[in-house]
Amino acid sequence: MKPIQFLFPCAVLMFACDALFPTAAVAAYADVRDQILTEVEAQWLADGARYNSVTTAITTELDALGAVDGDKTEDYGFHVASDEMDPWWQVDLGSVHRLDRIVVYNRTDGGMANRTRNINVLVAVEALGRAANEAFDTVYKHPGPTFYGAKEKRPLVVEFDEKPVDARIIRLMVPGRCSFALVEVEVYTAAAPDVNIALGKSADQKSVSHWSKPPVANAILAEEKQFSLEHVADTLQRAVKLAQRLRITTVSGQISVLNDRLDAMRALENMPSLGDRRELYLNARRLLREIAFSNPLLQDIERLLFIKRHDAAGEFHMCDQYYGFNAVPGGGVYVLDNPFGESPTLRNLLADSVVTSGRLAGQKLEGGSFLSPDVSYDGKTVYFAYSEAKGTPGRPDLGTPAPEEAWTPEASYHIFRVNADGTGLEQLTDGSENDFDPCVLPGGRIAFISERRGGFLRCGRHCPTYTLFSMEPDGSDIICLSYHETHEWNPSVNNDGMIVYTRWDYVDRDSDIAHHKWFCFPDGRDPRTNHGNYPHPHRQSRPWIEMRIRSIPGSHRYIGVAAAHHGHEFGSLILIDPHIVDDGALSQLTRLTPEVPFPESEARPIRPAMVYGTPWPLSEQDYICVYDAEAGNRGIFWVDSDGNRELIYRDPEIPCVSPRPFQPRPMPPVIPNATTQTLAARKAAGGQDRPATIGVMNVYETIMDWPEGTEITDLRVIHLLPKTTPAPNDPRIGVAEQSNARAILGTVPVEKDGSAYFEAPVGKSIYFQALNRQGMAVQSMRSITYVHPGERLTCIGCHEDKHAAPPKFTEIPTAFRRDPSPISPEPEGSNPFSYVRLVQPVLDNHCVKCHNGENGSLDLCGHIEDNGFARSYNQLAKDYGFYYDVWNGSFEVNGARSYPGKVGAKASKLMARLDASLCGEGLSDEDRRRIIVWLDANTEFYGAYENILAQQRGEIVHPALE
Repeated sequence: MKPIQFLFPCAVLMFACDALFPTAAVAAYADVRDQILTEVEAQWLADGARYNSVTTAITTELDALGAVDGDKTEDYGFHVASDEMDPWWQVDLGSVHRLDRIVVYNRTDGGMANRTRNINVLVAVEALGRAANEAFDTVYKHPGPTFYGAKEKRPLVVEFDEKPVDARIIRLMVPGRCSFALVEVEVYTAAAPDVNIALGKSADQKSVSHWSKPPVANAILAEEKQFSLEHVADTLQRAVKLAQRLRITTVSGQISVLNDRLDAMRALENMPSLGDRRELYLNARRLLREIAFSNPLLQDIERLLFIKRHDAAGEFHMCDQYYGFNAVPGGGVYVLDNPFGESPTLRNLLADSVVTSGRLAGQKLEGGSFLSPDVSYDGKTVYFAYSEAKGTPGRPDLGTPAPEEAWTPEASYHIFRVNADGTGLEQLTDGSENDFDPCVLPGGRIAFISERRGGFLRCGRHCPTYTLFSMEPDGSDIICLSYHETHEWNPSVNNDGMIVYTRWDYVDRDSDIAHHKWFCFPDGRDPRTNHGNYPHPHRQSRPWIEMRIRSIPGSHRYIGVAAAHHGHEFGSLILIDPHIVDDGALSQLTRLTPEVPFPESEARPIRPAMVYGTPWPLSEQDYICVYDAEAGNRGIFWVDSDGNRELIYRDPEIPCVSPRPFQPRPMPPVIPNATTQTLAARKAAGGQDRPATIGVMNVYETIMDWPEGTEITDLRVIHLLPKTTPAPNDPRIGVAEQSNARAILGTVPVEKDGSAYFEAPVGKSIYFQALNRQGMAVQSMRSITYVHPGERLTCIGCHEDKHAAPPKFTEIPTAFRRDPSPISPEPEGSNPFSYVRLVQPVLDNHCVKCHNGENGSLDLCGHIEDNGFARSYNQLAKDYGFYYDVWNGSFEVNGARSYPGKVGAKASKLMARLDASLCGEGLSDEDRRRIIVWLDANTEFYGAYENILAQQRGEIVHPALE
């Protein structure tokens, strides 16, 4: 394609692109002026095509056709509304046929096949209205087993060889509430048992949803639709509005000329020629671009730093995209000089750089993959992650490659630094763990994400956990900032000097929907969230994950990317306002790019919605990010909150990622270290580690009402153990799906005024339960916290209102007037946790005499059965215990929050039975406490992921990773 040509006389368009980008090149740099102009015109033409595309709104009839199109490779062919009551899909065969069989290919991605296990087949012999349910006859009710699809070669086959069935309309229906979706439905007749007569026939369904697939827009526009005058008018209106926002008055003459030309074309009796419309449209776009690039925030940017990289290969998942063996070789660290000025030039920052230290000393960083650059506040140093990408992308748990071969130094990301001129390239980290996302802290240290703590994902494959760490700028003194038990991403520093990052939080709750904004002090202490952690009322009511969250200069707001759990870090741009009360849905969010739905929560398939990414905010209105409407070869763009978008640079061969100004920037305040974890902090403390403590001002300060008459006497401290085995439910810890093993560390007293103050274990993922006088949990956390050496963590209450002013304390809370309490242990068998040692002795002493399986009674003996649990556990846990499942979709069963008085032993059927029968009268206080502790601890069986047989024998087994 040729560069943009001037379509108006230069006297009229003084803002034409040749004035912006003269032909002079800068010596030793690549002059990319012509390349940019070519890509800009291509982008404008593509924008024009999308604006004027002929599209058809999605309807129930159009979505339903996806199940009779012959394509059995998609995730699903149609999708009714979420939680639809008695959802149905149907096909009209056109005339009555005697049926031989119906073959139903189920949706199987994401563990969703079991949704349709109660499917019914209904038939009618004449065309009917949508509401004529009573005219259908039910000819088949599926008895409950899950069926699958083409991939598994296990579809549902409903045969009619025993009883003849005649039908014109075939309706599939799931009774009750269901998010109904199937891949394909085939219908075969007795007359032609080898011919699918449903193929291409008319279809319908009860409703559509966010996941309904719209028809594809016409690829080739009719000539009269190309470069429409409506699009020109819209472009000029945008130009006027942008000029007003930026207070640019020098373009009023050009705007008037273009508007006059537009009015003249509208007044013509016949439609203007295609060439005239194209000329007017491109000149309107040139005007808008000149106004945009006159923005002082852009003119102040002398250089842009960015990387080029291919999207990750391998498992399509938010975690796997950052494993080095999934990296696709290619790309580098680049600088675009004078990006908004007269002569933009491009240089490869590392073209002549040779590593001076570390395992790769003496080599250039070539042939690998780059990730997540950051720049020091003085603009003199660049930090980035690099992988040699010598691994084999794929599923290591399935042997592609084997786990022991996947995580190697050559196939992992490591952190490097280089001077702004490309000299002094140093390797800072190495090893088989992945280290990435470096973030320069105001105090001088470098935060980053690392797998060094150990542990695995609970709900998937061989997927090591990575969390926040920090180090000195030379790579020394690496310490753990976050002891969270699953993944974290993308640290940045907000305007207050705090670290902001994305944390995956799914303790005892849905695995797929809580990965949003968290923040902590630069030394890692006091991790908190005020946004997005507890969705309500549905999982689809907000993005499933928010990534690349950054503080907006001069604002309390943040920008981020609404991305997918089963996808990569790209999606739709959002503005986050944590000052607004979080309603669990969208109250704190503003959609900056509403034309792109939230991947996965609103848009499936996911890949087409991976449009925007890695935003860098300049203000609440202006951003630099990467973008591609086809979610492929993303270029660097300026975008604003009014929907304007202009290409800055695109490489036609490889995507660009992570653009940012490459120059000095204001440094947020330096927050003093308040732990004794770093070498410098220990030296300042005289080498002494003071105990870590936790204080609660008043447990009764809460956003939820306590049950009437509640008196909290203790807090229970529970250690949630990181998973040390890679496969889900390997081993299964208890009746709850994909639950964590845990240890009950013990209890600490709560004073009458609701205060507590106690010593806390360092480096453990812990959560708390508020206990009444009977030792029963009244409220329990479904998240975790942790403390560092020397940390003094203080909370106002138990989930107090984050948006209300802190209560005034007229005097020091009672607990803070004394030394911190030690943690008092719970009964034997609680730490390490063991059902065999904690609960079975109570049953043996009090219950098995009567409950031995005779005369229809429960059998509460301790015999270990084939599933690895004691017979008593199998008899009691599922039907009489209390537990939260952890899986994709458990939100709809468990919700996201726990409520006072409705957790643990208090909410269990077993405790109610004990209190209402003679069985509980003979229990000692300690025996009763043992049952309570077990029920409050998610009714688990095992207390470690290792040495299962030893745990079954009642031996003490300490967890390998704490």
